[in-house]
Formats: sequence, C-alpha cells, structure tokens
Amino acid sequence: MADFRTGEVLLIHKPLTWTSFQVVNKMKWLIKNHPSLLLDGKRVQPKIGHAGTLDPLATGLLIVCTGKQTKNIEKYQAQEKEYTGTFYIGATTPCYDLEKEIDATYPTAHITEVLIHETTKQFTGKIQQTPPLYSAIKIGGKRAYDIARAGETAEIKPKEIEITVFEITRIALPVIDFRVVCSKGTYIRSLARDFGLALNSGAHLTALCRTRIGDYELTKSMSIEEFENNLKSDNISGT
Repeated sequence: MADFRTGEVLLIHKPLTWTSFQVVNKMKWLIKNHPSLLLDGKRVQPKIGHAGTLDPLATGLLIVCTGKQTKNIEKYQAQEKEYTGTFYIGATTPCYDLEKEIDATYPTAHITEVLIHETTKQFTGKIQQTPPLYSAIKIGGKRAYDIARAGETAEIKPKEIEITVFEITRIALPVIDFRVVCSKGTYIRSLARDFGLALNSGAHLTALCRTRIGDYELTKSMSIEEFENNLKSDNISGT
C-alpha cells in the first residue's frame, strides 16, 4: 500500500490540454481519502507537487511527489530531460506553439534535408536561449504569460542551457520530427522559433512529449485513469 504521507514518487503521463497544476490537483483530490492518510484516527492531507511543468499542449512524463518526497522536487527538476516532437516549418505563432493562431508565414523552397541537418549543429552544446513571453517566468513579480495575455510586452533575458542531443528523426516538409536531450530550463518552443530563424524561415512547435527525466522514463509511467484505478485497489507503488 502506498504511503502518501511519508512520501511517494509517482510517474504520471500528463494528458494533452491538461496543465501540470490540474494533474496535481486531480491527484490530491483522489488520494485525500486514502487509508494511508489516517494518523491516530485523524485524516492528514499530505503535501503534493510536481517536478517540472509541462505546457498544456505537451504530453509526457510528469514526476509527482507527495509527503516528505516533496523535499526532493528540486533534485528531480535539475535532471536531464528528453523530448520528442514536431516542428512546422514556414510559419510562426506568438507563443511558438499551437496555443495561438499563425501570425506570419515564410518561404521554405530553399530548405533542403542537408540544410536541416546542418542547422541542428548550431543548437548543440551550451547555448544562450531566450524563453518565450508566453511562459511562467516572473518579470517584475508578474508571470510572463499574464503580461503577454494582457497585450503587453516585456524584455526577457537569455540564459545558458545545454542541448546534448538534437536529432532529426523524420523530414516531411513542412513538418520535421525531432528528439532532444537537454538541461533544465530548456524551452523547446524557443528552440522551434530559433531553429526556424536559423533556416532563414520561421517555425513553431506542433507536438511535444517528454519521454525521460534523468533515469525516469515515460514507459514506466501511468495515466491519471490508471492511477485512479490502482488507487482504488491499493495497487499503487512509487519509484
């Protein structure tokens, strides 16, 4: 039986359109009546949190910690990440993904497979990357996405990230599939923007899945529905 109060580390497959907060909130609601939360006949609500936000339009691995394991969230957040996804070449959006409509189109006739593969080399190693304005970064005490949604602009300073693998897995222009292994703080939406610019065109992200965090793999995760069913049968175990 899981002991959510002492602490569990749970691997969850975040569904499309859900925010990471919604996943945590749903899990908190599901476990609040679990037998492991009884202490001297009284019910105790454990702490619960996730180790690294995924955008609503991204899917994949979300590490959720409960109880005393929430103290280790920063350790999990700092670990290397792996993603797979798709870029659309020749068009951009204000948020660099499908949350907003296309705002500009660009030529693509000059783009070849050789150029695509050569361009990936510009984005491996330690590089400077500017996060999207549509992000949770705080600027002057406000979330950047709140500033953007209010129709305002703000300066976001670039920061150093590291991409150890940037592999093109399929080319079917105008779409390109990829695999990226990167450090904490890397925005794949920003990579889409920058990759499009490097191709002398434009690009935005149309699909993204986080497949790994450190040694924790998506293949070992469970859906929200599986978590709920396993919880009912006391068949939950952490990592």
